[in-house]
Amino acid sequence: MASGRGRQTVRDMVLSMTVIVLFAAVIYVFIPHDDSKDPLQRVDYSVELKTARRAAPYPLAAPQGLPETWKATSVTYRGDGRHGAAWHLGFLDPDREYVAVEQSDGKPETFVTSVSRGAERTDRTQRINGEEWVRYEGEKYDALVREEDGHTTVVLGTASYERLTTMAAALKTS
Repeated sequence: MASGRGRQTVRDMVLSMTVIVLFAAVIYVFIPHDDSKDPLQRVDYSVELKTARRAAPYPLAAPQGLPETWKATSVTYRGDGRHGAAWHLGFLDPDREYVAVEQSDGKPETFVTSVSRGAERTDRTQRINGEEWVRYEGEKYDALVREEDGHTTVVLGTASYERLTTMAAALKTS
């Protein structure tokens, strides 16, 4: 009698699983979905930029004049973070590589190390719009860093230095 009960339980489980799989298949087939749609949505950071510029103790930088092929994907401002007042703008470049603008009035060494995920300062510098930027190289991100009066600006990402330079050249503080 016990062996008949065991076979019945397994049979019921198989039938239940079959019903569940068929139900899931029907849902997948009949509910519209677009696999070609980009999962990363473009964000409009204009309101956050205006608000953060009023609150920040230093001039916040944001790009102006980048082509539409650059896609803003994230924005944050923290006035009391572990690195002081910190500004972040994340983008995908035309090649879908990550590029970010990071700013803080915290200690430059710890801020740059944190946001660049340990990138190391090199001896190489480059002039962009008349300003000197220092190159950093890292396993995760490369970066261009400019220390200014009371704050640090970092342009970093997985993109090439050419793309990082494009972003740095587009930065404006007003």
